[in-house]
Amino acid sequence: MRTDAELVKACLNGEKEAFGSLVKRYERPVRAIVLDVLRDYHAVGDVSQEAFIMAYEKLSGLRKAEAFGPWLMKITRRRALDSVRRGPMNAPLDSAVNVAADSTDGRLDEGKQRLLAAVVKLPRGERQFVMLRYFSGCGVRDVSDIVGRSVGTVTKQLSRAHKRLRRLLKESE
Repeated sequence: MRTDAELVKACLNGEKEAFGSLVKRYERPVRAIVLDVLRDYHAVGDVSQEAFIMAYEKLSGLRKAEAFGPWLMKITRRRALDSVRRGPMNAPLDSAVNVAADSTDGRLDEGKQRLLAAVVKLPRGERQFVMLRYFSGCGVRDVSDIVGRSVGTVTKQLSRAHKRLRRLLKESE
């Protein structure tokens, strides 16, 4: 498996399939960030696509190829915030969770549904840190870079979120 830096360099050298590999690698984290910001399940695809297009167009301006992931997450967050400024939200995230909970396609088991419902109930700041860290697979340092906060702040927010999630999960039993 090629590293992000190798894929970025290949893409800059004209290998279009390399960017496709980056899209596959980062599709879930990008969608998670957009969903967290917009809270609109239906707009996630459009805004995610806009973020990838912008990243592709600005790829030559990326100074450190190995920092592609955090760089893409920053672009994604900005695109999602721009989308919020452009228009109203249609469907809140809570309705998306209810759809997943009522779904009979077997994608999420009951425990995962409860966890997702609890994450949605977290305060916005904590929810953002949890989604970046666990749904997007970013390290604490990457989360710190994306949100522009210190590593200590991110660690403290994650600790608070863990305690709150434990309480929420216990209440839902």
